[in-house]
Amino acid sequence: MKKRYMMQLWLLLLIVVVLAGCAITSKKEPNEVSSSATASQTLIDQPPVDPVITRDGDDVYIEMTSQVTNIEISEGEIFNAWTFNGTVPGPVLKVKQGDTIHFTLKNLDPNVPHSMDFHAVHAAPSEKFLDVLPDEEGSFMYPANSPGVFMYHCGTAPMILHVANGMYGVIIVEPELGYPTDDEIDREYTIVQSEWYPYDDYEALENGEPHYVVFNGSAQALTKNPLEAKAGEKIRLYVANAGPNEVSSFHVVGTIMDTVYLDGNPSNVLKGMQTVMLPAGGGAIVEFTVTEAGEYSFLTHQLNHAAKGAIGKIRVTE
Repeated sequence: MKKRYMMQLWLLLLIVVVLAGCAITSKKEPNEVSSSATASQTLIDQPPVDPVITRDGDDVYIEMTSQVTNIEISEGEIFNAWTFNGTVPGPVLKVKQGDTIHFTLKNLDPNVPHSMDFHAVHAAPSEKFLDVLPDEEGSFMYPANSPGVFMYHCGTAPMILHVANGMYGVIIVEPELGYPTDDEIDREYTIVQSEWYPYDDYEALENGEPHYVVFNGSAQALTKNPLEAKAGEKIRLYVANAGPNEVSSFHVVGTIMDTVYLDGNPSNVLKGMQTVMLPAGGGAIVEFTVTEAGEYSFLTHQLNHAAKGAIGKIRVTE
């Protein structure tokens, strides 16, 4: 009888412990900062830092930072992101064909090495795109010989983790003789499509669906703050798809893209396009005229991804 009583007591204690454990386990609130054991070990929020860009003739000196900064990826939802200079996407860089780039990366992340991979280069990655350890800096030089709209991103392994955590941006290399349509353009904007996945879920990065697909880092970035134009103006968009995984079917509602330069190269010209396919890591220049006042949406025509945030607006006034 005593043995049976002791077994019942132990069972009761076990149930209490299990219930207590359930009571203290809570789901993360949407506005809490996401963290990760595979990411920086200490949650930090380093303020954005402007890139330092100087020119001496055809030599352009670019100094950027890799750092950890809180980014609002949807209204009220903060992501403790790995970034270039504290923004997602990183700063838009613009140089000219024929420039020589002298690049320096300062790694302000105290926990994780980072690097820079420019798509706009002819260079040996094993010699130029080297990991920069925490609190150190690395430099390399290359000639910007090819014009276009190019992605840049962290190339440190595993690359998918660094890109998915926010380390990407765009460098525009303007053609030596410009684009044939330069004199027709009234306004220019840069748009970067990308994806956000659940933090600290490498399986989701490799095999899952993105939680958000966004323009310029946030699900509301270009709907809450629409691009602006006036009726009759011709707009040029520098568009890139940072991925890391999904294609973009870029489309502007209410107009036709008169001229498209695939990857931003003036030799790659398409006319009268309704939708432009951009692979992950690809880009384009798209140009179109807004003929009437009103709001024009632009989106990826992968409509499940547009529903996850990849939509923006152009507000056109008289």
